[in-house]
Amino acid sequence: MELIYPEFYERFGAFLRSLEGRRVVVISHARPDGDCIGSEVALARVLRTLNIDVICANPDPVPRRIQFAVGDTPLVNFANLPEGDFTAIYVDCADQGRAGKDFKARFPAPFANIDHHLSNVGFAEHNFIDVGSCATAEILAGLFLDHHLTIDAQAAQSLYAGIATDTGQFRFNSTSRRTFLIVAELMARGAQPAAAAAELYERETAGKLDLLQRFLASLSYECGGRVCIGTLPDGIYAATGTTPEDAEGLVDYARSIEGVEIGVLIEEQGAAIKGSLRSKDPVYRVDRVAAGFNGGGHACAAGLNLKNVSMADFKARLVTALAEQIAAVDALKQSAT
Repeated sequence: MELIYPEFYERFGAFLRSLEGRRVVVISHARPDGDCIGSEVALARVLRTLNIDVICANPDPVPRRIQFAVGDTPLVNFANLPEGDFTAIYVDCADQGRAGKDFKARFPAPFANIDHHLSNVGFAEHNFIDVGSCATAEILAGLFLDHHLTIDAQAAQSLYAGIATDTGQFRFNSTSRRTFLIVAELMARGAQPAAAAAELYERETAGKLDLLQRFLASLSYECGGRVCIGTLPDGIYAATGTTPEDAEGLVDYARSIEGVEIGVLIEEQGAAIKGSLRSKDPVYRVDRVAAGFNGGGHACAAGLNLKNVSMADFKARLVTALAEQIAAVDALKQSAT
């Protein structure tokens, strides 16, 4: 089998050797999703087969639906991370700040950074970034396979979960032939797609459905129907008996509507705003739109967080930015014909 990531082969081998004798902590971002949990769990498990002392740590708890991807892997929150020296490896973090200020303060100089976000500038000593990969889990799986490392059944399932969630169940543009080749290898090592799907998509609560109903009722159309925006007002989680993890995937309903090019979720959190942008075509570069609000991400999927701004004010500013982006894309297409 040809190397999956030949550009990383030598560097990753040297990186693994440099971890010998170190005490490692694998860190991922706040409000964890399938890719960040799957990636850090799999990396920790594989490093343990190399007799490396490693623990996973996150700023937020693992969502209920993703707990199956953890298994018996040591994973703690920041407050429970043991004292002492650790070598910090960040996975699925576009920038170090995504893991929060506590981790950044304790580990100001990360040793490694493994990621697939377009906005990642390489903030660690060792950077393995491939924006053409569908998920950080895809990068890690490929690196493990290239180096013939032991991937146990739990690690295989964790990597599969990361790939499946970040590709929208293999629907997004980032899904490639390589993705399916890697998934086949993971299945050969114990990944179970049906079991993963049952955990990820067939454990909805009544509260989540109530939240979805309210989100759908809030949908509005902008930019001639090419943008669809849904909102979650402050206090909605308490009103529905849900948590922020239940908002995962809601924005995809806005994007899925025929004729809509960009779907948006705006979540109000007191005096702060969280925004999620999803486009059907990478040409719209929603990461650039998000960057205008101190956010970032991928060409088709981006996010942002703002403080001291109202829902109405932010929505108006966002619609203006999206309209400008769509107009720029239309002009570019027109000039090409």
